[in-house]
Amino acid sequence: MRYLTILFFWLVFFHAKSQTLYFPPVTGTAWDTISPASLGWCQPEMDSLLSYLESRNSKAFILLKDGKIVIEHYFGTFTTDSLWYWASAGKSLTASLIGIAEAEGLLNIQDPVSQYLGNGWTSETTIQEDSITIRHLLTMTSGMDDSPPLPCTNEDTAASCLLYHSPAGTRWAYHSGAYRKLLDVVASASGTDINTFTSTRLANSTGIAGFWYDGVFYSKARMLARFGLLALNRGIWDTTPVINDSVYFHDMVNTSQPYNSSYGYLWWLNGKSSYMVPGLQIVFNGSLIPNAPADMVAAMGKNGQLIDVVPSMNLVFVRIGDNPGGALNLVSPAFNDTIWQLLNNVFCTSGIAPESTGYLQGHIYPNPFRETIHVDMPLKNFNVVLTDFTGRLVYKENFHQKNIYIDTGNLASGMYFLHVFVGSHKYTFKLIRR
Repeated sequence: MRYLTILFFWLVFFHAKSQTLYFPPVTGTAWDTISPASLGWCQPEMDSLLSYLESRNSKAFILLKDGKIVIEHYFGTFTTDSLWYWASAGKSLTASLIGIAEAEGLLNIQDPVSQYLGNGWTSETTIQEDSITIRHLLTMTSGMDDSPPLPCTNEDTAASCLLYHSPAGTRWAYHSGAYRKLLDVVASASGTDINTFTSTRLANSTGIAGFWYDGVFYSKARMLARFGLLALNRGIWDTTPVINDSVYFHDMVNTSQPYNSSYGYLWWLNGKSSYMVPGLQIVFNGSLIPNAPADMVAAMGKNGQLIDVVPSMNLVFVRIGDNPGGALNLVSPAFNDTIWQLLNNVFCTSGIAPESTGYLQGHIYPNPFRETIHVDMPLKNFNVVLTDFTGRLVYKENFHQKNIYIDTGNLASGMYFLHVFVGSHKYTFKLIRR
């Protein structure tokens, strides 16, 4: 019954969502754009964001709104045709391929990995090895040692480096070597190589083209944006189901195990009460990316390879490049959070007056906001309406004083519009709640 309920919900969601999103053609380079000015975004703040990204060794930054390109910037000699590696952001791509393979009946994520790779793919005993399922690899709960002794590393896939640490399913530990075995599972289950499987299932339906080499996916920057758009529409490209299993997709982008609430099936999840990071067995309190919307999911990789997907804003952004500085990490939550700090400034308050010839000389702050919105007007009589990005009414009030505070503690993170009515004039301000 639960699966039927989820399926019905997502069928309705898919239809509604796809109607609001633009999808570029599967072939060619055509891709519709939206100007930042038409969205009321602030150019000086955008310049600051791009300057920061350039100073942090970025190669490309692409931002989509409603599927259309708002920002597409390449740094140095990097171009639209340059290839780059996804690093661990490719893990999220692998999770999608597993979902596709399961929907086709090629595998079941509850199956033992040894069913596809045979025995001896690790150095564990047969009983220990047979207890590791595909789902364990998807959730980083294989139980294998993520810090094997030298000369092995976390990324090694040799059986001699895949060592027992704990029973499968009892511990979250970010282990790239164990994860990469999923690529072999897909190849074995499908009877083809991983590049052919990726091409036939993704490139032909979405235009996501690239290649796997030594367990890492390489492509042009726009391919990451295409993948983010596919994730934004819950695995459907325009009206074509690609990840044709709504239950799997739901589980993929929600907490997958009891140890790290900010991890799904190889996707990072924002807005949870705690999180863990690679290499540490410490649970940190708070949201993974505090300055990003709570509903964001992210594919994150070494040296700051990022694909952020925000359903509440119909927004996707991609950053690829070299190490942005600081500690070299397998993923970059701190770097991602800094980008969001700057990006929130780009979504500046805009005084749009569709029924007026001028701008209202008032002050709406802070933006982004958290618990309250302060409205400081030059007059006493005005009406205020607050809506979310879909137009749903969340607050309405008439005021007879110049300075007011609106309690917003119960609102979710995302984009909102504050409409101020003064006489026959209407003024709209775009706001972001962190």
